[in-house]
Amino acid sequence: MPPGAAMPTESELMERLDVSRNSVREALKALQAMGIVEIRHGFGTYVGAMSMAPMTEQLSFRTVAGHYRGESSLLQLLELREAVETGLMARLVAEYGGASGAGEERLAALEALVARMREEARAGAVRAETDRAFHSALYAGLGNALLSEVLDAFWDAFHRVRTDLAEPRADPVETWRQHAEILAAVRSGDMRRAEEAVRDHFGNIRERLRAS
Repeated sequence: MPPGAAMPTESELMERLDVSRNSVREALKALQAMGIVEIRHGFGTYVGAMSMAPMTEQLSFRTVAGHYRGESSLLQLLELREAVETGLMARLVAEYGGASGAGEERLAALEALVARMREEARAGAVRAETDRAFHSALYAGLGNALLSEVLDAFWDAFHRVRTDLAEPRADPVETWRQHAEILAAVRSGDMRRAEEAVRDHFGNIRERLRAS
């Protein structure tokens, strides 16, 4: 059933599954908490948007709770993002290397985002929205919607928590240069250079977090 489709009524579910009304209601509450169904009181139950919002909330809460227990939870979340993004470099280089057609269009879009970062850096700060757009556009080229959603969830959780902490301000020019290097490495088809560029980018964030 697609998102937004009306679910069977409680009575229909009871009959189909041969379970009690209480069992159906408890199951629907659990599914609602995970965003799998949406209960509209007075209207019925519908298939949810299946977003990663519950995962983002859980990651954010766990990271904040760990931070106040004295754990390096934000660094751990950063390491998780770094491991995933670095591990994707080989596929990205293969996807974009010698790009033409749709691949070249995606690279042009990334070039535009890097140019926007340069202008923002000259103005004093690279906007978080531009940073996110770059990472989203970079991995969108792999054509894996679930991967893109998971990376977005990691990004959301990390930046939501980081905003609440006293992290030293990033050097906007360095932020622009790091993203420009990631793109240049991917475009050149040099996997090792691309992996190193991503590690340098995350290493810079890691140092700032440790300094805080």
